[in-house]
Amino acid sequence: MSKGPGLFSDIGKKAKDLLTKDYISDQKLSISTYTDTGVALTSTAVKKGGLSTGDVAAQYKYKNTLIDVKVDTGSNILTTLTLTDIVPSTKTIASMKFPDYSTGKLEAQYFHHHATVTTAVALKQSPAVDLSITLGTPTFALGAEAAYETATGKLTKYTAGISVTKPDSCAAIILGDKGDTIKASYIHHLDALKRSAAVGEITRRFSTNENTFTVGGSYAVDNLTILKLKLNNHGNLGALLQHEVIPKSLLTISSEFDTKALDKTPRFGVALALKP
Repeated sequence: MSKGPGLFSDIGKKAKDLLTKDYISDQKLSISTYTDTGVALTSTAVKKGGLSTGDVAAQYKYKNTLIDVKVDTGSNILTTLTLTDIVPSTKTIASMKFPDYSTGKLEAQYFHHHATVTTAVALKQSPAVDLSITLGTPTFALGAEAAYETATGKLTKYTAGISVTKPDSCAAIILGDKGDTIKASYIHHLDALKRSAAVGEITRRFSTNENTFTVGGSYAVDNLTILKLKLNNHGNLGALLQHEVIPKSLLTISSEFDTKALDKTPRFGVALALKP
């Protein structure tokens, strides 16, 4: 693939991940292993409240083909086929969920040095069509995305964004929800390995005149442990501790609570991911 501006979904992703990724409110255990034939198997069990669910996923890669199959306790089977460079600088992704065939989707991505185009079509009688385009370079990117519902002949989504990326920082502005919200974010890495960082994000919803300002960060306590914190102007505080208990295996403990309503029960989550 070319070193171009990236996908539209990459705009603002670094700041979003720092503020949301790995913050959980349930109990999760996942165990991964590899077979002699190169198949990666992952078993996952999740308990949220009084409900327990689980799934088993298999992934196999052969040359430019990647096959993913996931079976959950609800008897659903999700199959994803990813083909890279069938045509140079392209990626094709086909997904199908059984028994609900209407959730199938076919996606095509094209990567150029100065542009990235993505289109996705739902595999049903009156499909929804998603289209995104990003122009620029790895340093500066400008993009837009839209969703068109063929059954009604209307645009159901349109979003625009811009980002500026430097080796140690990234800033982004996204106009979304059909122009009803604008979000600006900035992340700055504090070390060469990019394990410690500070982030700020402000979102304004024009229809309600509501502003949400969130600050957060991550700090590498040592080579095996990362601490993350976040706080917004509504008083919601989140904390996360992630520790590599053995090589490639992570223990994550997360909690979020409302500082303006300390009588409410905080949300608490723990996850253990074991990998060989």
